[in-house]
Amino acid sequence: MRERRSGEEVAFTAVHFVIMGCGRVGATLAVSLEGSGHSVAVIDQNPDAFRRLDADFSGKKVTGLGFDRDTLGQAGIEDAYAFAAVSDGDNSNILAARVVRETFGVANVVARIYDPHRAEIYQRLGIPTVATVRWTADQVLRRMLPMGATDEYRDASGQIRLVQADVHPGWVGRPLRALETASGARVAYLQRYGDGVLPSPDGVLQENDVLHVLVRAADTATVERILTRAPEVS
Repeated sequence: MRERRSGEEVAFTAVHFVIMGCGRVGATLAVSLEGSGHSVAVIDQNPDAFRRLDADFSGKKVTGLGFDRDTLGQAGIEDAYAFAAVSDGDNSNILAARVVRETFGVANVVARIYDPHRAEIYQRLGIPTVATVRWTADQVLRRMLPMGATDEYRDASGQIRLVQADVHPGWVGRPLRALETASGARVAYLQRYGDGVLPSPDGVLQENDVLHVLVRAADTATVERILTRAPEVS
């Protein structure tokens, strides 16, 4: 299988994924990954949960506990490229993520966590987490409060954030380099008319661009304050 990127055809390698939890999130992940040409195994304690999968889903459906070694073995964890723990239980998700990483040596592991404080702790322990409540709250706030920065990603230490940042209209037409110098942030990418854009060193912010920047967590408030005000005239 091959995919096209930037006008060039590049090789595509199918890999194996294991997903614990066949709720709406797990089922959506499984169907999406299989639709992209990968092999998928889904684990759930309740066999009725597999009804959420599409009728033509051809991956493995394994009934059992996602942190049980035999269950994981049936799901093909030894050959897995990545593992996602997205059941409804924080404790189960973390336990499964640790077993998969520490026992089976799977490097790409992510766990869904509802408790945002617990999520931050496990992030710092090196287990990537998606804090469902915090993410949802951020997205709601983004639509209620027009100015500011919304988390999109944090590194495992919690010290670096990728955020979608609002900017004052006064920055439009100015070089992105000037924006970086003034705020201390680093422009990661732009969304321009629905497309992702990696800006050139001499790129300029255009009207309606959606700005995504990398910032130090401790500097987030300062970056927000600078970007949501008109730039100083030199």
